[in-house]
Amino acid sequence: MTDDSTTAPGRIDFHHHFMPTSMLTSGLFGDTSGWKFQKDEAGWTPQVSVDFMDQLQIDTAILSIPNDIESRLPEGKRRHVARELNTLTRQAMEDHPGRFGLFAHLPTPTDVDAALEELTYAFDVLGADGITLTNVYGVGDEARSLGDPIFEPLWAELDRRRALVFLHGEQTPGSNRAPSKFLPTPVSETPNETYKGAADLVTSGRKRQFPNVRIILSHSGGSTPVLAARVATLGAFHLGCELSADEILADFRTFYYETALSGFETNLVALESFVEPDHILFGTDFPAANPKTVNWFTNNVDAYFEARPEMLARVMHDNAYSLLPRLTAGTPAQL
Repeated sequence: MTDDSTTAPGRIDFHHHFMPTSMLTSGLFGDTSGWKFQKDEAGWTPQVSVDFMDQLQIDTAILSIPNDIESRLPEGKRRHVARELNTLTRQAMEDHPGRFGLFAHLPTPTDVDAALEELTYAFDVLGADGITLTNVYGVGDEARSLGDPIFEPLWAELDRRRALVFLHGEQTPGSNRAPSKFLPTPVSETPNETYKGAADLVTSGRKRQFPNVRIILSHSGGSTPVLAARVATLGAFHLGCELSADEILADFRTFYYETALSGFETNLVALESFVEPDHILFGTDFPAANPKTVNWFTNNVDAYFEARPEMLARVMHDNAYSLLPRLTAGTPAQL
């Protein structure tokens, strides 16, 4: 990033993970899904991200920790861990002005009081840009998806604040082992968990009930653009959903979709045919995805929109400025 006002604005990255060393070494990110972390991830710092962002011409990255990591902790420690993570992220924002934003992490939201307390602190004290949610909390009979009535107070507060939410699929353990080492849960299942979260919010009526909440789906919504019509027709015509097929499809189109690990021509064609141009955003999934992978997808997005520079500008930064006006080119972050 540069202070030269004549320089074209850089990218805004809506999918960028905060992975402090203390959390990596504590076992909170211990992964049973088969995901292969890079050798240097244990030494991640905000400066590592800044260096990568400079290489890829990213002005600002919104940091997030999407998974329900506190479920591995005793209930009494969950609030403390969420507060620590959010405070560390805020410190990264202060140490690198203008380079980072915060999608705040909430303690497991089935503890609604704890989630609302941290939400209030994150917005009112830390100046968070939004919050992160995953699609399901708990496992088995205890699992609660985002459309569950238990979360209504949380959605009501988010709606009151007209908040921004980053929805990232959980790495839900399956009953069967992964088919191979090349298909761990983050590769084969996590994008579909994002889709299930979106579909649940739509068919439960929560998306329509709380229309002021602006929700970004990770990884271009996973299979959402392809399966939305299936959900709409079978839900309305076969399974008795109270919403019509047209209403279901309309609600799917109100989500925002970011391109991390999904910026490929086939996906982008489907996405462009499904949502309005101002609902497509840029994302990388760094550092969970290594630079080689991120560069491959970013180059594909650039090439796909190369003949339409106005649309490329929308995806890379202009749509972000509409969602988060504080990021507008030339405007310093308010810390």
